[in-house]
Amino acid sequence: MGYKYMTYEEKDEIGVLTLNRPDKRNALGMAFEEEIITCLKDAGERCDAKVIILKAAGDIFCAGHDRLEIVNRPLSEIRRLFQTSFNLMTAIRSAPQCIIAQVHGIAMAGGCHLVAGCDLITAGEEKAKFGMTGLIYSYNCTTPTVAVSRAVPPKKCLEMLMTADLYSARDAEAFHLVNRVFPDDKLDEMTLEFAKKITKTSKYAIYMSKQAFYAQMEMSEWQAYHYAKEMMAVAGVSKNATEGFTAFLEKREPTWDESTVF
Repeated sequence: MGYKYMTYEEKDEIGVLTLNRPDKRNALGMAFEEEIITCLKDAGERCDAKVIILKAAGDIFCAGHDRLEIVNRPLSEIRRLFQTSFNLMTAIRSAPQCIIAQVHGIAMAGGCHLVAGCDLITAGEEKAKFGMTGLIYSYNCTTPTVAVSRAVPPKKCLEMLMTADLYSARDAEAFHLVNRVFPDDKLDEMTLEFAKKITKTSKYAIYMSKQAFYAQMEMSEWQAYHYAKEMMAVAGVSKNATEGFTAFLEKREPTWDESTVF
């Protein structure tokens, strides 16, 4: 499938989605976000890939939303833009694949939101930067706050909002926004190796682990345990868990049933 603002390819159970609007610093707009949603839904329906790496072309990972789709636009248009942004975050959360944001440059405002909404994040040690920069324009990063506040401590999230500063990859790792920091010149290679570790398990296990994780986060502890015990029971009778335990006991490599993720 051809795309205007991005590219997508799959190889060896790993998909690579590349933001490809470097002349606009990969700024997100409604059409751009709709392309990403379409791509993720298609990849999810086919489910040939177990992991999707989301990266970007050019020097900037993503400079946020295209200001021209906000400034002097009617309320209804701006609302549609951010409804599309909400739809994109929902598509990332509901995708059966583990989605890794690979950040090589600045990810600010909506770009930071896109990154924080992904399941895992890798970053280049020197050039990657993260920030919620809306207050520079007297414009609160409200939607990025949703994803970022669920990834980092509340006080740090509020600091990011109030200062509009950019934080280094090491800073972001320290306050738990970033999972792994790699040398800039090895970011592609080492993120790919990170992704390959995840592909060793079954599609079913990746999907169930991701969905159960996000579901229990919204529950009280009591509710989460009741939900979790049911998920453990359901997984316990699945073909792949049975195969995984049997292979371990027989001291052999498992052969996964990849016919479906569900």
